[in-house]
This record gives sequence, C-alpha cells and structure tokens, in this order.
Amino acid sequence: MDHATARRRLIGGVVGTFVEWYDFLIYGLSAPILALHFFPESNPTAALLGTFAIYAIAFFIRPLGGIFFGYLGDRIGRITILAATILLMGAATLATGLLPTYASIGLAAPALLLVCRLAQGFSAGGETSGGLSYIIESAPDDRRARWVSIGVASSFLPVVLGGFFILGLRTAFGDQGYTDWAWRLPFVLGGVLAVIGLWIRRRLDDPEEFVEAAAEKQVSEEPGPKAKPVIGVTVMVILLVAVQAVGAYLINGYMYTYTVKVIQMDDTVALMANSLAVLLIVIMLPVFGALCDKFGRKPMMMVGALWLFVLAWPALRLVATGSFAGALAGQLIMSAGVAVFASGGFVVMLELFPTAMRFTGHAIAYSLGYAIFGGTTPLIAASLVESTGSSMAPAFYVMAICALGIAVVLKTPETRHVRLRDAVVGGEWGAAAAPTTATEAAR
Repeated sequence: MDHATARRRLIGGVVGTFVEWYDFLIYGLSAPILALHFFPESNPTAALLGTFAIYAIAFFIRPLGGIFFGYLGDRIGRITILAATILLMGAATLATGLLPTYASIGLAAPALLLVCRLAQGFSAGGETSGGLSYIIESAPDDRRARWVSIGVASSFLPVVLGGFFILGLRTAFGDQGYTDWAWRLPFVLGGVLAVIGLWIRRRLDDPEEFVEAAAEKQVSEEPGPKAKPVIGVTVMVILLVAVQAVGAYLINGYMYTYTVKVIQMDDTVALMANSLAVLLIVIMLPVFGALCDKFGRKPMMMVGALWLFVLAWPALRLVATGSFAGALAGQLIMSAGVAVFASGGFVVMLELFPTAMRFTGHAIAYSLGYAIFGGTTPLIAASLVESTGSSMAPAFYVMAICALGIAVVLKTPETRHVRLRDAVVGGEWGAAAAPTTATEAAR
C-alpha cells in the first residue's frame, strides 16, 4: 500500500468517525436543555436525571449493535457496515432535532426521545469498533497506536466543536432564543454532516489486512480462536474500558452539567472551560500515541490510571471552586490522565483480537464496557451528588474505577509487537501471546 492510499484511508476513517461521534455526543452537551423540553418542569432534578437515564440506556443497546454490525463487518467488509452505521446515526440525530416537546405532546415526548437515542446507541455499537478496526488495519505496523489515537481524537473533537457551536448559537440568538428553538440546530446539523460522512465513506475501500484475511477464509470458514482465550480477552477489554469510559464521560458527558447545575457557573463560562479541556485530549492523544509506539502500551495505561487515581479528587476540588480558572485547571488535569490512558488502551484493545474476529470481538467487549461504565457515569455522578449532598462524590467513583484499572493493566500483555492478523493474546487471562515475527511463527 502506497503512502497516498494510506493517508486517504486515515483521513477518510477520521472524518467518518468525527461525524458519527458528533451526532452521538451532542446529546450530552444538550442535556440541560433537553431536560427542560422533554420532561415536566415541576421537578428539575428529576428531569435532569431522566435525561441522563435516557443517555445511559443508549449505551445498553450498544452491545446489540456491536453484535449485529460486528458480525456483518467481519464477513462482508468494513466500509459497507460503516456506511450503514453513519446513515442510521444521522437519521436518529436529525429526528431528535425535530421532535415535539413535552409541552406539546406530554409523555410521548420523552418516549420519542428514547427511541431516537436507542437508534443512536445501536449505531454507535458498530461505529467505534468498525472505524478503529479500519484505521488499525490500514496503519503501518510501527504507527498503529499513533493512527488509532488520531482516530480516537476525532471522536473527542466533536465535543469541542459542538460546544463552540452552541456558544455561537447562544451569542447569535441569545439565551432565550437558544432555549426556545435554536437548541434544535446542532441536531439538524448532525443529520447534514451524516450525509457528508456517508459520501466520504462510500469512496473508501477495505484495507488489505481484512481483504487478505477474507481471502484465506479466516473470517467465515476456518475455526476461530478457542473460546477460553477469547472469553478471557473479552473480560479484559471490558475492564480496561472502565478507566477511559468513566474518565472520558465524566468530562464530555457530565462535567458541563455539573458546573452549571451543581457549582452554579454561568452556562457560557462552563461550556468554554469544558470545551478547552476536551480539546487537550484531542491535541495530546496523537502525541501519546507516538510514545505508545515507541515504549509500549502498558506503560502508558499504567501512568494514565495512576494519574487519575491520585489526582481525581484535587482536580474536582478545583472545578468546585466555581471560577473559570479552577474549572478549567481541574478538567485539564483529568483530561491529561484520560489522554495518557486512552493512547494505550484503545490500541491494545484492538490488538488483542485477530483480524478474523476483530470487529465482532471488540464491538461486543467495548460496547459492554461502555454500557456498564461509560453510559452510566453521568447518571451515577449526578445521583451521588444528589444522595450524598457532596459535590466531591464523583471523584471517589473515579478513584475506585482507576484502582480496578491498575489491577487489570498489571495482567494485560504487551501487544506492541504482536502480529495484527493472528493476535489473540490473553496473558494470565487465557492464551499466550501470538508470535511477533515470521521466525517465531515458524518455530
């Protein structure tokens, strides 16, 4: 594969991932306004918790989407399925922006919001695994972590641009205009972007890594890896997901609402601080990904988990000061830890599965992990604050998850030199590492 083709695939994969995750994540940025329009105004706390409950439910449909799209993606190709996921996501996002509110149709409003969110969750179940499988299978062997980190960065970037877009709408139409009708525009834009993303993806082709595996009948006819190591890898991935899911969704799914509703910061100031914090993740991920290619996956994951464990409480304490400087500094500290861990975590979770079952295996494990830990994070964080009366309660949840993550990283094998097509590794969880060179494979 020449460099021009490789770059085209990377750019195409990144652009498609950006569009898909803009559509999925704009819900989190819009949670306070959705609570206002889709639930009774008599109990604002219950309305917000209801909004986050719908947010969380979408993650529990993701494993079903992962199984469905993963099965097809490992058999008929990456690009065909990625086109389907972005089409479904765009339609659901556009529909969200056009829904009537609670004031218009009563309880049917949150019910329809739930239907749209479930469609988004089903689509997202195939998107991350399909998009990142496409990127890693197109990447040079010595740049796999860097390329995957660029792909992951493109999934965080929508939070930044979506946040600034909402800021622009508030400035252009005023807070009242945004509250009354302009809140719909980010969702309508998501539908338009999906059409663009679909056009881009349909112009790509499947990577040679997948094509060659299919030609060798690894995908559908040859016996797959034994169940025990695959189950071990699946459990490992679910537990590795916990650290990055909780850290990431605390920042891009809850922190804006936390600073506005709990700390009582101005909407615009809170959104600016949150957007800048997520921007740090976008900038640092490719840098840490390059370090991952040089020094390995495990060191980066361990540093990231330790960072969040030690600094989660001081970081949230800074945010709780209510000042822009404190909110920004605290979120930047958390963002740095997420970026370090994710640079190793995302690539190792793909490298643990072979090409023949990467889409399916990763989609199931990753989606389950995010359903259990990621999608529930805003709801758990909001509930902890409400039940304990302490604005610091979410920090202890992050620390507990990071303690679990540190134990899992210690048992995770290093995959930097594992051959991509053959790799099912489990370390202490199942199988031994796959051979890393042709010489080793011949032994």
